[in-house]
Amino acid sequence: MFYYLFDFLDKRFDLPGAGVFHYISFRAAMALIVSLLITMVFGKRIINLLHKKQVGETVRDLGLQGQMEKKGTPTMGGLIILSAIVIPTLLFAKLHNVYIVLMLLSTVWLGAIGFLDDYIKVFKKDKKGLHGKFKVLGQIGIGLIVGITLYCNDKVVVKEKLRPSSTIEIVNGSTQISQLPVYSANETKSMKTTIPFVKNNELDYSSFLSFLGPNYRKWAWLIFIPIVIIIVTAVSNGANITDGIDGLATGTSAIIGVVLGILAYVSGNTVFADYLNIMYIPNSGELVVFIAAFVGACIGFLWYNSFPAQVFMGDTGSLALGGIIAVFAIAIRKELLIPILCGIFLVENVSVMMQVAYFKRMKKKFGIEYARENRLFKMAPLHHHYQKLGMHESKIVFRFLIIGIMLAALTIITLKLR
Repeated sequence: MFYYLFDFLDKRFDLPGAGVFHYISFRAAMALIVSLLITMVFGKRIINLLHKKQVGETVRDLGLQGQMEKKGTPTMGGLIILSAIVIPTLLFAKLHNVYIVLMLLSTVWLGAIGFLDDYIKVFKKDKKGLHGKFKVLGQIGIGLIVGITLYCNDKVVVKEKLRPSSTIEIVNGSTQISQLPVYSANETKSMKTTIPFVKNNELDYSSFLSFLGPNYRKWAWLIFIPIVIIIVTAVSNGANITDGIDGLATGTSAIIGVVLGILAYVSGNTVFADYLNIMYIPNSGELVVFIAAFVGACIGFLWYNSFPAQVFMGDTGSLALGGIIAVFAIAIRKELLIPILCGIFLVENVSVMMQVAYFKRMKKKFGIEYARENRLFKMAPLHHHYQKLGMHESKIVFRFLIIGIMLAALTIITLKLR
Protein backbone atom coordinates (compact mmCIF):
# COMPACT_ATOMS: atom_id res chain seq x y z
CA MET A 1 0.00 0.00 0.00
CA PHE A 2 2.72 2.48 0.99
CA TYR A 3 4.81 1.28 -1.95
CA TYR A 4 2.15 2.40 -4.43
CA LEU A 5 1.53 5.67 -2.60
CA PHE A 6 5.17 6.71 -2.47
CA ASP A 7 5.81 5.43 -5.98
CA PHE A 8 3.05 7.78 -7.18
CA LEU A 9 4.45 10.69 -5.13
CA ASP A 10 7.94 10.01 -6.47
CA LYS A 11 6.90 9.89 -10.11
CA ARG A 12 4.27 12.64 -10.01
CA PHE A 13 5.76 15.17 -7.62
CA ASP A 14 9.39 14.01 -7.33
CA LEU A 15 8.94 13.92 -3.54
CA PRO A 16 12.37 13.79 -1.82
CA GLY A 17 12.92 10.46 -0.10
CA ALA A 18 9.91 8.75 -1.68
CA GLY A 19 12.16 6.60 -3.85
CA VAL A 20 13.44 4.72 -0.82
CA PHE A 21 10.28 2.60 -0.95
CA HIS A 22 11.60 0.99 -4.12
CA TYR A 23 14.25 -0.79 -2.04
CA ILE A 24 13.27 -4.21 -0.70
CA SER A 25 15.73 -3.85 2.20
CA PHE A 26 14.03 -0.66 3.42
CA ARG A 27 10.52 -2.04 3.15
CA ALA A 28 11.57 -5.29 4.86
CA ALA A 29 13.09 -3.33 7.75
CA MET A 30 9.91 -1.27 8.10
CA ALA A 31 7.76 -4.42 8.01
CA LEU A 32 9.91 -5.91 10.79
CA ILE A 33 9.60 -2.80 12.96
CA VAL A 34 5.84 -2.45 12.47
CA SER A 35 5.35 -6.16 13.15
CA LEU A 36 7.26 -5.87 16.43
CA LEU A 37 5.22 -2.82 17.44
CA ILE A 38 1.93 -4.57 16.70
CA THR A 39 2.81 -7.62 18.79
CA MET A 40 4.28 -5.72 21.73
CA VAL A 41 1.92 -2.71 21.87
CA PHE A 42 -1.39 -4.16 20.76
CA GLY A 43 -0.62 -7.69 21.96
CA LYS A 44 -1.37 -6.72 25.56
CA ARG A 45 -4.76 -5.35 24.58
CA ILE A 46 -5.63 -8.56 22.75
CA ILE A 47 -4.52 -10.61 25.78
CA ASN A 48 -6.73 -8.50 28.07
CA LEU A 49 -9.64 -8.98 25.65
CA LEU A 50 -9.10 -12.75 25.68
CA HIS A 51 -9.09 -12.59 29.50
CA LYS A 52 -12.43 -10.78 29.52
CA LYS A 53 -13.91 -13.29 27.10
CA GLN A 54 -12.55 -16.08 29.34
CA VAL A 55 -10.65 -17.62 26.41
CA GLY A 56 -8.49 -19.76 28.67
CA GLU A 57 -6.42 -22.86 28.01
CA THR A 58 -7.87 -26.17 29.15
CA VAL A 59 -5.07 -28.26 30.66
CA ARG A 60 -5.10 -31.98 31.33
CA ASP A 61 -3.10 -33.31 34.26
CA LEU A 62 -0.35 -35.26 32.50
CA GLY A 63 2.03 -35.23 35.43
CA LEU A 64 4.28 -32.60 33.86
CA GLN A 65 6.05 -30.08 36.07
CA GLY A 66 4.27 -26.71 36.04
CA GLN A 67 1.56 -27.93 33.65
CA MET A 68 -1.47 -27.26 35.87
CA GLU A 69 -0.29 -23.70 36.61
CA LYS A 70 -0.99 -22.90 32.96
CA LYS A 71 -4.69 -23.58 33.31
CA GLY A 72 -6.71 -20.53 32.35
CA THR A 73 -3.88 -18.81 30.46
CA PRO A 74 -5.42 -17.05 27.42
CA THR A 75 -5.14 -18.99 24.19
CA MET A 76 -5.89 -18.06 20.54
CA GLY A 77 -2.96 -15.64 20.79
CA GLY A 78 -2.19 -16.63 17.22
CA LEU A 79 -4.48 -13.73 16.32
CA ILE A 80 -1.64 -11.44 17.46
CA ILE A 81 0.82 -13.23 15.19
CA LEU A 82 -1.51 -13.22 12.19
CA SER A 83 -2.22 -9.50 12.59
CA ALA A 84 1.49 -8.73 12.88
CA ILE A 85 2.17 -10.63 9.65
CA VAL A 86 -0.74 -9.51 7.49
CA ILE A 87 -0.85 -5.79 8.35
CA PRO A 88 2.84 -4.95 7.68
CA THR A 89 2.73 -7.03 4.49
CA LEU A 90 -0.29 -5.10 3.24
CA LEU A 91 1.45 -1.83 4.10
CA PHE A 92 4.90 -2.42 2.63
CA ALA A 93 4.81 -5.23 0.03
CA LYS A 94 3.93 -5.10 -3.65
CA LEU A 95 0.45 -6.56 -3.54
CA HIS A 96 0.38 -7.45 -7.23
CA ASN A 97 3.24 -9.91 -6.68
CA VAL A 98 1.93 -13.47 -7.07
CA TYR A 99 4.18 -14.78 -4.28
CA ILE A 100 2.90 -12.18 -1.81
CA VAL A 101 -0.72 -12.96 -2.69
CA LEU A 102 -0.04 -16.67 -2.20
CA MET A 103 1.62 -16.12 1.18
CA LEU A 104 -1.23 -13.90 2.43
CA LEU A 105 -3.80 -16.46 1.30
CA SER A 106 -1.91 -19.29 3.02
CA THR A 107 -1.61 -17.28 6.24
CA VAL A 108 -5.30 -16.44 6.43
CA TRP A 109 -6.45 -19.89 5.29
CA LEU A 110 -4.44 -21.90 7.82
CA GLY A 111 -5.07 -19.30 10.53
CA ALA A 112 -8.81 -19.73 9.94
CA ILE A 113 -8.54 -23.53 10.30
CA GLY A 114 -6.62 -23.12 13.55
CA PHE A 115 -9.06 -20.48 14.80
CA LEU A 116 -12.00 -22.82 14.17
CA ASP A 117 -10.22 -25.56 16.10
CA ASP A 118 -9.52 -23.24 19.05
CA TYR A 119 -13.07 -21.88 18.96
CA ILE A 120 -14.55 -25.37 19.28
CA LYS A 121 -12.19 -26.17 22.17
CA VAL A 122 -12.80 -22.94 24.08
CA PHE A 123 -16.39 -21.96 23.42
CA LYS A 124 -17.96 -25.32 22.61
CA LYS A 125 -16.02 -26.98 25.46
CA ASP A 126 -14.98 -29.85 23.19
CA LYS A 127 -11.40 -30.77 24.11
CA LYS A 128 -10.89 -32.57 20.81
CA GLY A 129 -11.54 -29.41 18.82
CA LEU A 130 -11.96 -29.60 15.07
CA HIS A 131 -11.94 -33.21 13.88
CA GLY A 132 -8.56 -34.26 12.52
CA LYS A 133 -9.90 -35.15 9.08
CA PHE A 134 -11.26 -31.63 8.60
CA LYS A 135 -7.89 -30.14 9.56
CA VAL A 136 -6.17 -32.36 7.02
CA LEU A 137 -8.76 -31.51 4.36
CA GLY A 138 -8.09 -27.82 4.99
CA GLN A 139 -4.34 -28.36 4.69
CA ILE A 140 -4.80 -30.37 1.52
CA GLY A 141 -7.01 -27.58 0.17
CA ILE A 142 -4.38 -24.86 0.59
CA GLY A 143 -1.69 -27.23 -0.66
CA LEU A 144 -3.76 -27.82 -3.80
CA ILE A 145 -4.22 -24.07 -4.35
CA VAL A 146 -0.51 -23.39 -3.82
CA GLY A 147 0.54 -26.25 -6.10
CA ILE A 148 -1.82 -25.27 -8.93
CA THR A 149 -0.85 -21.60 -8.68
CA LEU A 150 2.88 -22.24 -8.75
CA TYR A 151 2.46 -24.68 -11.61
CA CYS A 152 0.04 -22.71 -13.79
CA ASN A 153 0.61 -19.00 -13.08
CA ASP A 154 2.56 -17.31 -15.86
CA LYS A 155 4.39 -15.06 -13.38
CA VAL A 156 5.96 -17.99 -11.53
CA VAL A 157 9.07 -18.37 -13.64
CA VAL A 158 12.84 -18.73 -13.51
CA LYS A 159 15.64 -17.43 -15.69
CA GLU A 160 18.02 -20.07 -16.94
CA LYS A 161 21.68 -19.21 -16.43
CA LEU A 162 23.77 -19.18 -19.56
CA ARG A 163 27.53 -19.66 -19.69
CA PRO A 164 29.21 -16.57 -18.14
CA SER A 165 30.69 -14.09 -20.61
CA SER A 166 34.24 -12.85 -20.13
CA THR A 167 35.06 -9.16 -20.43
CA ILE A 168 38.58 -7.79 -20.65
CA GLU A 169 39.39 -4.52 -18.90
CA ILE A 170 42.60 -2.49 -18.76
CA VAL A 171 43.14 -1.23 -15.19
CA ASN A 172 46.31 0.75 -14.39
CA GLY A 173 48.06 -0.73 -17.36
CA SER A 174 47.23 -4.34 -16.41
CA THR A 175 44.76 -6.63 -18.09
CA GLN A 176 41.92 -8.00 -15.94
CA ILE A 177 39.33 -10.56 -16.98
CA SER A 178 35.98 -10.37 -15.23
CA GLN A 179 33.03 -12.69 -15.42
CA LEU A 180 29.58 -11.18 -15.86
CA PRO A 181 26.48 -13.22 -15.04
CA VAL A 182 24.45 -13.94 -18.14
CA TYR A 183 20.87 -15.11 -17.84
CA SER A 184 18.43 -15.95 -20.53
CA ALA A 185 16.47 -12.91 -21.70
CA ASN A 186 13.32 -14.98 -21.57
CA GLU A 187 11.62 -16.08 -18.37
CA THR A 188 10.66 -19.74 -18.52
CA LYS A 189 8.27 -22.04 -16.70
CA SER A 190 10.21 -24.72 -14.89
CA MET A 191 9.63 -27.48 -12.38
CA LYS A 192 13.19 -27.34 -11.12
CA THR A 193 14.08 -27.15 -7.46
CA THR A 194 17.28 -26.98 -5.41
CA ILE A 195 19.05 -30.10 -4.11
CA PRO A 196 21.33 -29.53 -1.09
CA PHE A 197 24.93 -30.80 -1.06
CA VAL A 198 24.96 -31.44 -4.83
CA LYS A 199 26.98 -29.50 -7.41
CA ASN A 200 24.86 -27.95 -10.19
CA ASN A 201 22.13 -28.67 -7.71
CA GLU A 202 18.86 -28.60 -9.58
CA LEU A 203 16.25 -31.33 -9.78
CA ASP A 204 13.50 -31.22 -12.38
CA TYR A 205 10.35 -32.91 -11.05
CA SER A 206 9.22 -33.64 -14.60
CA SER A 207 12.29 -35.87 -15.13
CA PHE A 208 10.56 -38.58 -13.07
CA LEU A 209 8.01 -38.89 -15.88
CA SER A 210 10.42 -39.10 -18.81
CA PHE A 211 9.12 -42.62 -19.52
CA LEU A 212 5.85 -41.05 -20.74
CA GLY A 213 7.48 -39.93 -23.98
CA PRO A 214 8.46 -36.63 -25.65
CA ASN A 215 5.66 -34.62 -24.02
CA TYR A 216 6.40 -35.82 -20.50
CA ARG A 217 6.99 -32.30 -19.13
CA LYS A 218 3.32 -31.34 -19.39
CA TRP A 219 2.53 -34.07 -16.84
CA ALA A 220 4.91 -32.66 -14.20
CA TRP A 221 1.94 -31.57 -12.08
CA LEU A 222 1.31 -35.23 -11.24
CA ILE A 223 4.52 -35.13 -9.21
CA PHE A 224 4.71 -31.49 -8.15
CA ILE A 225 1.22 -30.88 -6.71
CA PRO A 226 1.13 -34.00 -4.46
CA ILE A 227 4.60 -33.08 -3.15
CA VAL A 228 3.37 -29.56 -2.31
CA ILE A 229 0.35 -30.97 -0.46
CA ILE A 230 2.50 -33.41 1.54
CA ILE A 231 5.03 -30.71 2.50
CA VAL A 232 2.39 -28.16 3.57
CA THR A 233 0.51 -30.74 5.63
CA ALA A 234 3.65 -32.19 7.26
CA VAL A 235 5.31 -28.89 8.21
CA SER A 236 2.04 -27.36 9.41
CA ASN A 237 1.41 -30.35 11.68
CA GLY A 238 5.05 -30.32 12.78
CA ALA A 239 4.75 -26.74 14.03
CA ASN A 240 1.45 -27.62 15.71
CA ILE A 241 3.03 -30.54 17.59
CA THR A 242 6.08 -28.46 18.57
CA ASP A 243 3.84 -25.85 20.21
CA GLY A 244 3.73 -27.58 23.57
CA ILE A 245 5.91 -25.50 25.90
CA ASP A 246 6.42 -21.76 26.27
CA GLY A 247 8.28 -20.14 23.39
CA LEU A 248 9.43 -23.30 21.60
CA ALA A 249 7.40 -23.12 18.37
CA THR A 250 7.64 -19.32 18.21
CA GLY A 251 11.41 -19.19 18.72
CA THR A 252 12.05 -22.04 16.30
CA SER A 253 9.87 -20.38 13.65
CA ALA A 254 11.74 -17.07 14.05
CA ILE A 255 15.09 -18.80 13.42
CA ILE A 256 13.68 -20.59 10.37
CA GLY A 257 12.20 -17.31 9.11
CA VAL A 258 15.57 -15.54 9.18
CA VAL A 259 17.15 -18.25 7.03
CA LEU A 260 14.24 -18.26 4.58
CA GLY A 261 14.62 -14.49 4.26
CA ILE A 262 18.30 -14.88 3.35
CA LEU A 263 17.48 -17.60 0.81
CA ALA A 264 14.71 -15.51 -0.74
CA TYR A 265 16.96 -12.47 -1.03
CA VAL A 266 19.81 -14.29 -2.78
CA SER A 267 17.39 -16.19 -5.04
CA GLY A 268 15.79 -12.95 -6.21
CA ASN A 269 19.07 -11.10 -6.80
CA THR A 270 21.01 -11.79 -10.03
CA VAL A 271 24.40 -10.94 -8.52
CA PHE A 272 24.08 -13.20 -5.47
CA ALA A 273 22.35 -15.95 -7.46
CA ASP A 274 25.20 -15.96 -9.95
CA TYR A 275 27.91 -15.88 -7.27
CA LEU A 276 26.33 -18.74 -5.33
CA ASN A 277 25.45 -20.60 -8.52
CA ILE A 278 21.82 -21.01 -7.52
CA MET A 279 18.57 -20.60 -9.38
CA TYR A 280 17.51 -17.02 -10.13
CA ILE A 281 13.78 -16.54 -9.48
CA PRO A 282 12.48 -13.17 -10.72
CA ASN A 283 10.25 -11.25 -8.28
CA SER A 284 10.91 -13.67 -5.41
CA GLY A 285 12.94 -11.00 -3.59
CA GLU A 286 9.65 -9.35 -2.64
CA LEU A 287 9.07 -12.26 -0.27
CA VAL A 288 11.75 -10.76 1.99
CA VAL A 289 9.21 -8.12 3.03
CA PHE A 290 6.72 -10.82 4.03
CA ILE A 291 9.23 -12.94 5.91
CA ALA A 292 10.53 -9.86 7.77
CA ALA A 293 6.99 -9.33 9.08
CA PHE A 294 6.86 -13.05 9.94
CA VAL A 295 10.10 -12.90 11.94
CA GLY A 296 8.97 -9.71 13.68
CA ALA A 297 5.66 -11.34 14.63
CA CYS A 298 7.41 -14.39 16.10
CA ILE A 299 9.98 -12.38 18.07
CA GLY A 300 7.37 -9.90 19.25
CA PHE A 301 5.06 -12.69 20.37
CA LEU A 302 7.88 -14.05 22.55
CA TRP A 303 7.47 -10.85 24.59
CA TYR A 304 4.37 -12.48 26.07
CA ASN A 305 4.89 -16.14 25.17
CA SER A 306 8.30 -16.75 26.78
CA PHE A 307 8.28 -18.58 30.13
CA PRO A 308 6.06 -18.10 32.03
CA ALA A 309 3.69 -17.54 29.13
CA GLN A 310 1.01 -14.85 29.43
CA VAL A 311 -0.68 -16.15 26.29
CA PHE A 312 -0.61 -19.24 24.07
CA MET A 313 -0.82 -19.04 20.30
CA GLY A 314 -3.13 -22.04 20.02
CA ASP A 315 -3.74 -23.77 16.71
CA THR A 316 -4.62 -20.35 15.31
CA GLY A 317 -0.93 -19.55 15.31
CA SER A 318 0.85 -22.89 15.13
CA LEU A 319 -0.92 -24.26 12.04
CA ALA A 320 -0.35 -20.95 10.25
CA LEU A 321 3.35 -20.75 11.19
CA GLY A 322 4.12 -24.20 9.84
CA GLY A 323 2.09 -23.65 6.68
CA ILE A 324 3.78 -20.31 6.01
CA ILE A 325 7.23 -21.89 6.31
CA ALA A 326 6.27 -24.72 3.95
CA VAL A 327 4.68 -22.52 1.26
CA PHE A 328 7.55 -20.01 1.45
CA ALA A 329 10.20 -22.71 1.01
CA ILE A 330 8.32 -24.17 -1.96
CA ALA A 331 7.91 -20.73 -3.57
CA ILE A 332 11.67 -20.07 -3.51
CA ARG A 333 12.37 -23.68 -4.55
CA LYS A 334 14.18 -24.68 -1.40
CA GLU A 335 11.68 -27.26 -0.15
CA LEU A 336 14.29 -30.05 -0.12
CA LEU A 337 16.12 -28.07 2.57
CA ILE A 338 13.12 -28.38 4.91
CA PRO A 339 14.32 -31.60 6.64
CA ILE A 340 17.47 -29.71 7.68
CA LEU A 341 16.07 -26.25 8.35
CA CYS A 342 12.92 -27.54 10.08
CA GLY A 343 14.76 -30.33 11.86
CA ILE A 344 13.09 -29.51 15.19
CA PHE A 345 9.62 -29.86 13.64
CA LEU A 346 10.71 -33.08 11.92
CA VAL A 347 12.06 -34.68 15.11
CA GLU A 348 8.94 -33.71 17.07
CA ASN A 349 6.74 -35.22 14.37
CA VAL A 350 8.79 -38.40 14.09
CA SER A 351 8.88 -38.86 17.87
CA VAL A 352 5.08 -39.02 17.94
CA MET A 353 4.94 -41.49 15.06
CA MET A 354 7.63 -43.67 16.66
CA GLN A 355 5.83 -43.60 20.01
CA VAL A 356 2.53 -44.68 18.47
CA ALA A 357 4.08 -47.37 16.27
CA TYR A 358 6.15 -48.80 19.12
CA PHE A 359 3.19 -48.81 21.50
CA LYS A 360 1.00 -50.69 19.00
CA ARG A 361 3.72 -53.24 18.37
CA MET A 362 4.33 -53.87 22.08
CA LYS A 363 0.60 -54.05 22.75
CA LYS A 364 0.14 -56.65 20.03
CA LYS A 365 3.15 -58.67 21.15
CA PHE A 366 3.03 -58.45 24.96
CA GLY A 367 -0.31 -56.90 25.90
CA ILE A 368 -1.49 -53.41 26.82
CA GLU A 369 -0.07 -53.35 30.36
CA TYR A 370 3.43 -54.13 29.12
CA ALA A 371 3.09 -51.55 26.35
CA ARG A 372 2.07 -48.83 28.83
CA GLU A 373 4.97 -49.54 31.15
CA ASN A 374 7.60 -49.83 28.41
CA ARG A 375 6.97 -46.89 26.08
CA LEU A 376 9.72 -45.79 23.74
CA PHE A 377 9.63 -42.26 25.18
CA LYS A 378 8.27 -41.35 28.58
CA MET A 379 5.92 -39.06 26.68
CA ALA A 380 5.60 -37.73 23.15
CA PRO A 381 6.29 -35.37 21.47
CA LEU A 382 9.96 -35.26 22.38
CA HIS A 383 9.94 -32.06 24.47
CA HIS A 384 7.50 -33.69 26.90
CA HIS A 385 9.88 -36.66 27.23
CA TYR A 386 12.51 -34.31 28.66
CA GLN A 387 9.92 -32.71 30.93
CA LYS A 388 9.13 -36.16 32.29
CA LEU A 389 12.85 -36.59 32.99
CA GLY A 390 12.61 -33.55 35.27
CA MET A 391 14.20 -30.95 33.00
CA HIS A 392 12.77 -27.43 33.33
CA GLU A 393 10.91 -26.30 30.23
CA SER A 394 13.02 -23.14 29.85
CA LYS A 395 16.15 -25.29 29.59
CA ILE A 396 14.44 -27.55 27.07
CA VAL A 397 13.39 -24.55 24.95
CA PHE A 398 16.83 -22.95 24.93
CA ARG A 399 18.56 -26.23 24.08
CA PHE A 400 16.14 -26.85 21.24
CA LEU A 401 16.69 -23.29 19.98
CA ILE A 402 20.46 -23.77 20.07
CA ILE A 403 20.02 -26.89 17.93
CA GLY A 404 17.70 -24.87 15.68
CA ILE A 405 20.42 -22.23 15.19
CA MET A 406 22.93 -24.96 14.31
CA LEU A 407 20.51 -26.39 11.73
CA ALA A 408 19.92 -22.88 10.36
CA ALA A 409 23.68 -22.38 9.94
CA LEU A 410 23.96 -25.75 8.20
CA THR A 411 21.14 -24.76 5.82
CA ILE A 412 22.96 -21.56 4.84
CA ILE A 413 26.21 -23.50 4.43
CA THR A 414 24.53 -25.70 1.81
CA LEU A 415 24.66 -22.69 -0.53
CA LYS A 416 28.41 -23.28 -0.83
CA LEU A 417 28.92 -26.82 0.48
CA ARG A 418 28.40 -28.90 -2.63
